[in-house]
Amino acid sequence: MADNTKKPIGRPGNNNSTSNTIRSVLFFAVMICFGALIVMNFSNTGKPKTEVPISDVVRRANDENGNISKITVTGNELEITLKGESAPTETSRKDGSGTLYDQGLVNHCEGLEGTELGECESKYPTIEYKEDTNVWGIVLDVTLTVLPIVAILIFFSWMMKQANAANSQSMSFGKSRARLYGPDKKKVLFKDVAGNESAKQDLEEVVDFLKSPKKYEKLGAKIPRGVLLAGDPGTGKTLMARAVAGEADVPFFSISGSEFAEMFVGVGASRVRDLFSKAKKNAPSIIFIDEIDAVAHKRDARGGAGREDEQTLNQILVEMDGFDNDSGVIVMAATNRVDMLDKALLRPGRFDRHVNVTLPERKDRLEILKVHFKGKPVEENVDLEALAKKTAGSSGADLANIANEAAITAAREGHKAISNKDVTEAFERVAIGPERKSKVMNDKERQITAYHEAGHAIVGHVLPDSDPVHKVTIIPRGATGGVTWFLPPEDRSYKNIYELKDILARAMGGRIAEKIVFGNDAVTTGASSDLKNVAELAKSMIIEEGMGKNMRNMVFPSESTGYYTITTGKPYSEKTAEAIDAEIKILADEAAKRAEDVLKANRKVLDELAAALLKNETLEEAELEPLLKGAKLPTIAKLH
Repeated sequence: MADNTKKPIGRPGNNNSTSNTIRSVLFFAVMICFGALIVMNFSNTGKPKTEVPISDVVRRANDENGNISKITVTGNELEITLKGESAPTETSRKDGSGTLYDQGLVNHCEGLEGTELGECESKYPTIEYKEDTNVWGIVLDVTLTVLPIVAILIFFSWMMKQANAANSQSMSFGKSRARLYGPDKKKVLFKDVAGNESAKQDLEEVVDFLKSPKKYEKLGAKIPRGVLLAGDPGTGKTLMARAVAGEADVPFFSISGSEFAEMFVGVGASRVRDLFSKAKKNAPSIIFIDEIDAVAHKRDARGGAGREDEQTLNQILVEMDGFDNDSGVIVMAATNRVDMLDKALLRPGRFDRHVNVTLPERKDRLEILKVHFKGKPVEENVDLEALAKKTAGSSGADLANIANEAAITAAREGHKAISNKDVTEAFERVAIGPERKSKVMNDKERQITAYHEAGHAIVGHVLPDSDPVHKVTIIPRGATGGVTWFLPPEDRSYKNIYELKDILARAMGGRIAEKIVFGNDAVTTGASSDLKNVAELAKSMIIEEGMGKNMRNMVFPSESTGYYTITTGKPYSEKTAEAIDAEIKILADEAAKRAEDVLKANRKVLDELAAALLKNETLEEAELEPLLKGAKLPTIAKLH
């Protein structure tokens, strides 16, 4: 229960898996070929071969009774033919073939002539030389000789590559991880940024500085060294910075503050130096540091001189202060916590210009919604102006999410175009959460929820400074059991104490309605979020706005500043903390009393509205009007 006021990228393939498969196939193919060479070389297609010592061959050839008739030399092999065997087929003969005597291997026939010489030579085997035609054997011999050398070379090459990769990785620790958006990237222009006209006007001057620096230098003006974009999350600070780069048509270096941090000391400072060096080489250019508060905390608040983040901050300060006036490099940074930044960073000469990127007003929200619904099929009766009215306090990112959720809802329901119903469902889903249709409440729980939400609605309706009731439902949404929705009729920059007290009273309306209908001892946990909101708002009124009864016009440091006292753990003394707690109790009790007075005076309307909720579950603004028409504000509940 609550009171609520690029270009598509294809899916990458598995390159590692494909590469591993190819390497495996190639490895097995090489192994198969290598095995085939061995088999073909040693396959036995002829006579059996026997290895014998060469000395035994010569001895038997010299022997008169030797039984060797022929020796065939093929490469490094000898083929011996014994007497009585058929001689092998001769393939080719080289010059020099003949008997052992002809080759000078024996000299037993020395001095003989004629017939005697012929008879002597015939005793010895003939030697024949043949060309080595075993190509596969030659290939195998070469392979076995070269393969070990190649394997050694590959191994040492791999080792050197690994060493170079490790050295490159270690050397890149200190390199900047900034992403460069150059001319090849899609440009973002000011016309692509809807709303925030005042912020765009401030930034247009920065663009003019980059485009025409001489114009300002002639008049003695200096180009701003830094521009700080401050605003709530989702307001478009990064988009604004990219628009500046797009309009100026200069390189845009983008990096997050957390990317400077590393476990190794000095890496952050090294990355800062590298980033600024790259920017100067590409000047004119822009450096954009998103979430700069990650590395630019107040040094006096965090303590610990020599910390890695402080070294990074010091290097940023040095680099920004060391810029030449004509370097053409501008530093832009974004944060939603300006109060946490170090003062040295905010002084003139570093971040000279501060630009507040605020939440969009109604007319800006309408323009933003038109941008995000552009290109989507939308029915003609879709009222974007009404949506812009309902989305007070929403950021540009919230509005983009609503447009996307509306398209998703339309697709889920099978609609050909986005309807008003789809837009409303998307808005409520983003603001509170999706309907929890699976959550089933029994009759007693539904009755308690109906009276609870009716109590919120009636109190908010009759109080003069409260926002109008927009919608009431007892269908669970998000973490709530039901919702009562109040929407302001217009955007307001300030809230007075009467408006804030009415918000407190209507938040207490649910708990008080349970008390009146079911008894003081029968209240449930359904009001837990309401009570939490009451406590937070009341505390803010006391310590930040100076709206306490006994502590009027006194404010105190926020706990987020980092200043704490030893005794209380808060930025103020124990006695002050007790006084603040007393003031919070006064506001909460007053809100409960006013809500009780209103509901007791309108008990009949309370019962009728609860019955209507039990019957219909959801009531829109038009349906609520006749039911709340009879509700009156009792005099006792008025603020004086």
